Amino acid sequence: MEAIIFECTDCGGPLDIEYDYPEIERTMVKDEFKKQAIRHWKYWRFYPIKNTENAIVFGEGGTPLIQSKRGKGEWFLKYEGMNPTGSFKDRGSAIEITKAKELGVNEVWCATTGNMGASVAAYSARCGIKANIVVPAHVPESKINQILAYGAHVKKIKGTYDDAAEFTKKLAREKGIYLTGDYPYRGEGEKSTGFEIIDQMNFQVPEYVIVPVGNGTNLYGIYKGIMEFKEIGLINKLPKMIGVQAKGCSPICDAWMNASDMIEGVKKPKTIANAIEVGTPIDGIKALKAVRKTGGSFEVVTDKEIRDAQAEMGKEGIYAEPAGAAGFAAVKKMHLDGKAVIIVSGHGLKEK
Repeated sequence: MEAIIFECTDCGGPLDIEYDYPEIERTMVKDEFKKQAIRHWKYWRFYPIKNTENAIVFGEGGTPLIQSKRGKGEWFLKYEGMNPTGSFKDRGSAIEITKAKELGVNEVWCATTGNMGASVAAYSARCGIKANIVVPAHVPESKINQILAYGAHVKKIKGTYDDAAEFTKKLAREKGIYLTGDYPYRGEGEKSTGFEIIDQMNFQVPEYVIVPVGNGTNLYGIYKGIMEFKEIGLINKLPKMIGVQAKGCSPICDAWMNASDMIEGVKKPKTIANAIEVGTPIDGIKALKAVRKTGGSFEVVTDKEIRDAQAEMGKEGIYAEPAGAAGFAAVKKMHLDGKAVIIVSGHGLKEK
């Protein structure tokens, strides 16, 4: 198996993957590309996979972009709850577990607040990889039951997501286990949300893309995907990226408000939006970068605002878990004008 690192060996920070964009632009027939059906693997040129014949495909991606009744008809809901395991995490798992298979891995470990663990477990089961999922003890039983249904081993840890993540990182340092989670390969898969947004809007760029933020991986991934389309000349501008965090766990937003490059972790995060309850975000700095480079912002929403947003979305036929409603809560609060795409990150059935 090829050696792999999950963090910078000098500073411990997150890694990124670079591509030969001039070569992609040279070999892509753009008119043909635009006509292809919108699905996750349409964008294979932008993934770190050597042979797409080995891709683990569950029908991920191609999720609906639904026009909301609110915001003068210019708010659109990207409903990620329609992915195979009910959240956007399937985009990252499709790449992450395909890459693990490509590298000859037969066992993976993942620290999670639930959704990512379910996704990793499902994709691992599909290709015969053993999945070990580490969760904080307070994770809803509905999410644990989903993980167990895929045959994964679940280990509960006292404390927070950060404690679960540190447990897996310690195992990686001591025993060389293969980590999955919010690391580079996952972010590369989550880029496809950004690709699809532009594709579904006929290559017209919205003014805003609003993303619920835990680790920051999804926000950065969406930004990177849209940036890559600009890099090869499919679009000529970027939307303003808006990150949304819950009041009980908003370390990246706090750094934004303080104009700081340092993110101070939240030791005891508490919010009903458990999917974004991450006190020490792995990709927080990258999320800050995406927001700053696009002239965007961060917004904090309360648990009550999230519940109100859930109810309002329900009246439009959209059932979202609390984290999935956080973006809608923020857009209401900010009174945004202009085209805005709101990421509804997970299905309401994910909530206990």
